[in-house]
Amino acid sequence: MVQDRQRVGPMRVLRVGTRGSLLARRQTAWVLQKIRDRFPELLIEEEIISTRGDRHSETPLPKLPQIGEKGLFTQELERAIAGGEIDLAVHSMKDLPTDLHEGLTVGAVPERANPLDALVSKKRNCLNNLPAGSRIGTSSLRRAAQIRRRYPLLEIADIRGNLDTRLRKLDQGQVDALMLAAAGLERIGWPSDDYLTVDPEICLPAPGQGALAIEIRADDTLMGQICSEALDDRSTRLAVTAERAFLLGLGGGCQVPIGALATVRDHLLRLQGIVIQADGQNWLSGQAVVDPEQAFDAGIDLANRLLDQGAKEILEGGR
Repeated sequence: MVQDRQRVGPMRVLRVGTRGSLLARRQTAWVLQKIRDRFPELLIEEEIISTRGDRHSETPLPKLPQIGEKGLFTQELERAIAGGEIDLAVHSMKDLPTDLHEGLTVGAVPERANPLDALVSKKRNCLNNLPAGSRIGTSSLRRAAQIRRRYPLLEIADIRGNLDTRLRKLDQGQVDALMLAAAGLERIGWPSDDYLTVDPEICLPAPGQGALAIEIRADDTLMGQICSEALDDRSTRLAVTAERAFLLGLGGGCQVPIGALATVRDHLLRLQGIVIQADGQNWLSGQAVVDPEQAFDAGIDLANRLLDQGAKEILEGGR
């Protein structure tokens, strides 16, 4: 409320940090419009910040041990928030490590876009229709492992770059198809007739896929209020909480073959999870159905259940 905002002092310019890719800018523009709709009097400045993942955009992620898998696309943004250079950052939730920078918090989880993976090919094929030997482009170990599990005759091509760069590589014939997040395609306005979503029974998405994370300083009361009133979606937050708790319980980062998907419907939260060896030869999966308020515990419990069945050995066996 306007009256409440006056109590925290004069309104300052809201400084928002984002990566510079087309997708990141589109996601940030969507978030800023939500804020402006609720708080039209706000002055907002956008600051583009390059991350390590952006600067090494052509290097396969598994070949970046000096960088590490945690915070590859978020650390520079987190440092800027902590240092007071920006007030909030817009992340793809699946890129955000489960252990946040000290003093920071996720102020909002907006309504989620399509959480599923999508297959993009020139002939709009599904995985079942692709000929043996077709090259599937992806930088995700999770996607590669699940493709290898179900379609061992298809080849995996490690392909990186921003979303628009990867789509251009498909157009140039470097790969026969791309496996991407459907949410990213939706956000850049890619025609839905040009891709097919992949059934989660074939490929479970990454924890948090399709969701955004609005990260702020934990002690910033004003930003917390803006996030709560303009952006946060309870059902999405609960679903993502369960998925990220599953990832946390397994000790996984953003680039390990772990999939999870939670949905909140009819006052119940249903969580599915998978741990799969990188070569697709061995895996464990499970599910939980709980009260949505038990989202975090459900994720941890499912992770512990799979660990008891040998999930750690599966993850280590594929490295």
